Amino acid sequence: MAHLTAHGLLELVLDEGSFESWDSPIDHSGLDPQYRQELVAAAERSGTDESVLTGRGLMRGRPVAVLVNEFRFLAGSIGREAAQRIVSAVRRATAEGIPVLATTASGGTRMQEGTPAFVHMIDISRAIMDHRAAGLPYLIYLRHPTTGGVFASWGSLAHITIAEPGALIGFLGPKVYELLEGKPFPPNIQTAENLADRGIIDAVVLPDELPLLIDRALGLLVDAPTPQTRERRSGEVYRIRSAWDAIQITRAPKRAGVREVLRYGSDATVRLQGTEKGERDSAMIVAFARLDGQPCVVIGQDRTTQTRFKPMGPAALREARRGMRLANELKLPLVSFIDTPGAELSPEAEQGAIAGEIARCISWMSTMRVPTVSVLLGQGCGGGALALLPADVVIAAENAWLSPLPPEGASAIVHGDLEHAAEMAEVQRIGAIDLLEAGTVHHIVPEPPGDTPEAFAKAIAAECAAQLRDLRIR
Repeated sequence: MAHLTAHGLLELVLDEGSFESWDSPIDHSGLDPQYRQELVAAAERSGTDESVLTGRGLMRGRPVAVLVNEFRFLAGSIGREAAQRIVSAVRRATAEGIPVLATTASGGTRMQEGTPAFVHMIDISRAIMDHRAAGLPYLIYLRHPTTGGVFASWGSLAHITIAEPGALIGFLGPKVYELLEGKPFPPNIQTAENLADRGIIDAVVLPDELPLLIDRALGLLVDAPTPQTRERRSGEVYRIRSAWDAIQITRAPKRAGVREVLRYGSDATVRLQGTEKGERDSAMIVAFARLDGQPCVVIGQDRTTQTRFKPMGPAALREARRGMRLANELKLPLVSFIDTPGAELSPEAEQGAIAGEIARCISWMSTMRVPTVSVLLGQGCGGGALALLPADVVIAAENAWLSPLPPEGASAIVHGDLEHAAEMAEVQRIGAIDLLEAGTVHHIVPEPPGDTPEAFAKAIAAECAAQLRDLRIR
C-alpha cells in the first residue's frame, strides 16, 4: 500500500486552499557539518524542511490545528526543532481554542541529537495535556511506522486514536530488539489491528476514510446541538404486567439494547475501543454520539455480548470510566445505559478488582461535572448495574428492573430454592413503577403492546435528548 506524504495528508483532510503554515524557517548554521548535510539531503528527498509540518486549516469549515509527521525526512525522527514546532503549534491551538489533528510516521527521537532532543518529549506531552485540560479535542492518526518516543508521547495522548491498516506501531523498534536480543521480535504484535483488538487504539481506518471519520468526530465534539426530530412517548404507565413478566420481556433475545439505540436513535456515532491500557471487554460500549440532536458521550452495557460464560468483567467498567473521563474533559453530557444480568463472579474478576471498579464507577457517576442521564434499559442486576445508575436524571423503560441479585438468587437465599423467584421479584419491588414511586427513577418510557425494537430505541433516544435539553438550560 502506498503511504501518503505529509503534504498529501493535508490535501486529503483539509478544505482546499485552507492550510496556513505556522512554521518559521530553520537555521542550521551552527550544526555539525555532516549533520547539516544530512538535513539538506533529507529536505530534498522529502520536500519538507523538517520532519514535522504544523499549521491551521479548515475541516469542512471548522478551524483546526494540524501536526503532520513526514517519514521521508530522517525517518520522521523528532529533533529539537521539530519538537519546538509541535509544542508551539499545540500552545497556539490552545490559545485559539481549536482542536488539534495530528498524524505520526516516525522512528522516534532523532539519534543525531541524542538526549537534548529526547527530553523534549516531555514538553510535547505537557503542551498536549494543557490543551486537553482546556476541554479541546485532540485526534491522532498513527501511520506506518510509529515507534519509540513518538508513540510514547504525542502518539498516545489523543481523545480518539486511529491507525493506518497494517501499520507497525510500538514502543520498541523490532530491528533494535533483534540486535539486542539476537532473535526476531514476535510477529503481529506491533500491528494496528492487534492494538485495536487489545483496546490500545480505537480503530483501523484507510486514509481515504479519514475525512469522513474526522468530520463525524468533530461534528460530535465541537458542533452545537440541533433541534429535536424524534417524538417523545407520552401517556400514563400502569401495572399491566407483573414484575416477573417484565423480567421475561427484558431477557428475550430480540429485546432492543444500547446497540439499537445508537443505530436508530443517534444521528452520528463514533465508537471507541478499550481502556487504552491493553484491555477490551465487549460487554461495554463507549461512544461519542448525537442522540436526537444532542451530542454526548455514551457508555452502555451491551446485552448481546454478555453471556453466562462471558459476563461483564472489571475491564468493561474501566472502559466505562474512560467514557466518564472523556465527558468531563470535553465538557460533553454523559448518558449511561444499564442492561446487564450481572457482573462477572469469578477468581479472575476478584483479582481484576471487580468490587473496586464498581465502587469507582459509582463514585465517578456521582460526582460528574457535566449533565448526566442514566437509562435503565432492560436487566439491572447487582453491582454491575448500580455502577452506571447515579445521574442527574434516571430514566427507565417500562419493563426494566433493578435488583441486588437475580430473582432466582434472591429466592435461593431466602427460601432455599428457585421456585419463589417470581414472588421475590414482587416483594423486592424491583420494577420500574416501584422504582419511580421510591424516587430512584425520575421518568418512565412506556412500552405499548406491539412495540418494535426500532420504535422503542427511537423513543429512548428522544427521551434522553429531551432530558439533556432540560439539563442544559437549568
